[in-house]
Amino acid sequence: MDKISGKVRAICISEKRGTVKHEVPSAVLIKDHGIEGDAHAGQWHRQVSLLTGSKVDEFNQKGANVSNGDFGENIIIDGFDVKELPIGSVLKIGNARLRLTQRGKECHSHCRIYKRMGDCIMPREGVFAEVLEGGRINEEDVVWVEYPKADRPFTAAVITLSDKASKGEREDSSGPAAANILKEHGYKIIETVLIPDDKEKLKNELIRLSDGRSADLIVTSGGTGFSLRDNTPEATLEVADRNAPGIAEYMRFKSFEITDRAMLSRAASVIRGQTIIVNLPGSPKAVSECLGFILKPLEHGIKILRGSVNECANLPPEGKGKSEAADEVKNVP
Repeated sequence: MDKISGKVRAICISEKRGTVKHEVPSAVLIKDHGIEGDAHAGQWHRQVSLLTGSKVDEFNQKGANVSNGDFGENIIIDGFDVKELPIGSVLKIGNARLRLTQRGKECHSHCRIYKRMGDCIMPREGVFAEVLEGGRINEEDVVWVEYPKADRPFTAAVITLSDKASKGEREDSSGPAAANILKEHGYKIIETVLIPDDKEKLKNELIRLSDGRSADLIVTSGGTGFSLRDNTPEATLEVADRNAPGIAEYMRFKSFEITDRAMLSRAASVIRGQTIIVNLPGSPKAVSECLGFILKPLEHGIKILRGSVNECANLPPEGKGKSEAADEVKNVP
């Protein structure tokens, strides 16, 4: 895909959290940190926040009268809609490079803009990035966009559901086990989350990680049994755009070879947007077994959702080359 470009309208920082950001003519981006002197910089995936200039203009046309930095944004960009870029896109400003990591953010408490206007665009229009390469940036600098490569590593998030582990009453061993196995298979782990067996909290995390962070794969561990607190499949199905039952069915089928209690698993597997969500059991041993069953064939599904490969019907039969398969098609009566 061809590169697109825009310009830096404004650069804003705040020296202390909880204070309004103010405009500066230039700033220094620090690798793996953020903007020098900005309170929101640090070792996390939201080192720099960005907004599209036209979105600010549209909001001001409603009488908001907001200034640059009022939404808590670091950089305002003109020329293209930052939120429409795929997560993983890289913005090049001078010698600095930023990689987009998240769209939107949850609003935990309404800001003064929301209280005055009944709306705030940052939770839905804001985009966040991490700094890949540092350098000085200036107002009016050109911003170049590099789209993610088709062969980039798969990304995954791991969610553990456990009332006791979330309270610190026992160690979470299944989540780290899943993360380690995924890393061994080449996945980049973008987040690991530990929450209680709470359906609404799980739904919020699934939506955030699929819509906001665009994870290729989200695996959950725990909450798939018969206990009254086991509600992982219900939460998963409620956020789904499409069902993908074959993944969970195959895990159950293969698990029957190990234990007949596999029949008691209520695990679900679904698609939300371009993200596959799979429920895993709660024990580290079962997590390892189930991931071993599905990870290899799952790669093809992820590639289809990314648009980097065709559907199975367009592929040659297993063990046959393209020309051999084409001859078979020609010879069908």
